[in-house]
Amino acid sequence: MIISRPFWEQLLNNAWEKRTVIWLMGVRRVGKTSLCQSLSNIEYFDCELPSIRLQLQDPEAFLESKRGKKIVLDEIHRLDNPSELLKIAADHYRDVHIIATGSSTLGVSKKFRDTLTGRKSELWLTPLLIEEMALFKNNDIRHRFLFGGLPSFFAETTIPQKFFQEWIDAYWAKDIQDIFSIGKRNAFQKFAELLLANSSGLFEATHYALLCEVNRSTIDNYLDVLEETFVVHVIRPYSSHKPSEIVKAPKVYGFDTGIINHVKGRTILREDDLGFMWEHCVLNQLHAHLQTRSINYWRDKSGSEIDFVIGGNDNAVHAIECKFSILSDTQTPKSIAKNFGAFRNHYANGENYVVAFNIDSPFTRKFGDLSITFVDVKNLVQLLKGEKLRSRR
Repeated sequence: MIISRPFWEQLLNNAWEKRTVIWLMGVRRVGKTSLCQSLSNIEYFDCELPSIRLQLQDPEAFLESKRGKKIVLDEIHRLDNPSELLKIAADHYRDVHIIATGSSTLGVSKKFRDTLTGRKSELWLTPLLIEEMALFKNNDIRHRFLFGGLPSFFAETTIPQKFFQEWIDAYWAKDIQDIFSIGKRNAFQKFAELLLANSSGLFEATHYALLCEVNRSTIDNYLDVLEETFVVHVIRPYSSHKPSEIVKAPKVYGFDTGIINHVKGRTILREDDLGFMWEHCVLNQLHAHLQTRSINYWRDKSGSEIDFVIGGNDNAVHAIECKFSILSDTQTPKSIAKNFGAFRNHYANGENYVVAFNIDSPFTRKFGDLSITFVDVKNLVQLLKGEKLRSRR
């Protein structure tokens, strides 16, 4: 059964108001096909089928037959020259509205000879959002943590270990081999699994090069591929290069908690896992709603750390700490205020947010001159998006 997903449908409609061609990107099984098929008055074409590829060999004739229509070109990288078709559509058939889907950013695919700069809108479909869980009739956040946010996996009632492994195998066969030139499958897969198992940890290329028995430049290339296919998110340190700050080592997050659990061999959530899983879900919410990868973390050499840092208006820098549960508005760990205080000693301008799952309505607490706002993830996103809207006026 195909489930309507209003949030993403609205983003697609908004994107079509700017451009007639949309590049819908996201990892395999994230729901791109189902989302497209749920749209009304749309024609769907699966480019993996030889009969469809045959139709598309003459782009002008095909587009001429689709005037005034909305169409989906799924897995468009299977065409010999997909950028040619999209470029012709954007320049000469502006009454044809197109969604083209793929599992990577458009620019890195060897099939795309033109990145269509200025001719397309881009939309990044992320794993399942917290507010979408009700659409699948399951509001259990622990289920979301354990099963992950790939819709078909989230909908299962028992942990789909077989499906997780099939996903990993299909990722190599259909995304990596089709799109990239990666020679050593075993080294690449070992690196990917090690990264996922160490999700949210600091990244040191030399360490992984030794473990995977390849050189450092190969590891850097592997990391780029994993990032461009949305399997990992590289979160770089926020810094103005002060001597006391960590300025080089990025943190790498896996894209989905279900895949992370599978790689770690975990089938049961421990209480100690909840904060780790919540941090990943908050990052997913920020990616989806803000549609940006411009998210950093901050750490200094004394050990103070902020989970996520996002730039705002007028040189403001907003600091975000993720806590799965806050016991009450009077029982706030002193370490939270300590971390924010250390950050604000360097960057005074910006808001301080603690985002927790069990907060019903936002509240603010003062710690000396420091103000910290406690929010759920919905209100956090609204506050950040509200500032973005104001900055465009």
